[in-house]
Amino acid sequence: MPEVMDREEIGEILEKHNGARGSLIATLEEIQARCGYLPEEALRAVVDGTGRSLVDVYGVATFYRSFSLQPRGRHLITVCLGTACHVRGGPMVVEEFERRLEIRAGETTPDREFTLQRVNCLGACALGPIVAVDGDYFSKVNTAKVKRILKKLRSRSGRPDGSALAAATS
Repeated sequence: MPEVMDREEIGEILEKHNGARGSLIATLEEIQARCGYLPEEALRAVVDGTGRSLVDVYGVATFYRSFSLQPRGRHLITVCLGTACHVRGGPMVVEEFERRLEIRAGETTPDREFTLQRVNCLGACALGPIVAVDGDYFSKVNTAKVKRILKKLRSRSGRPDGSALAAATS
């Protein structure tokens, strides 16, 4: 994914969504889809292209959890810590991901393969603990299932050795 978009590319996105209801959100979604996050330069270009204030644009970008102002990993792992998931072992699931990925929740691995985040609810309380990975939901996750989830993701990424750190340092 490209880290930065030039102003011409952002201008094309703005033209495409110009005047449409919800155009700011659609514009930010498209920029994030291309960059993997919302770079500051892109947000400033949106400000210049729309005439909106920087506060308005940042307000939308920070209000919705789906937007990120920091680069994310190729795989977004979201662990639910709502009440039902919490009492069924959600905190242990987060700890296991942190241990295996060698990052804390809210961080991205050095190789930008994985971002780990915690949320208050994923809306599937009866199936908790719930983990969402790139939009796919895994139910009744425990520490053993964390290992299987990561093994599956790494095999898709061409990293069967199971080490995010080894990939970053090799």
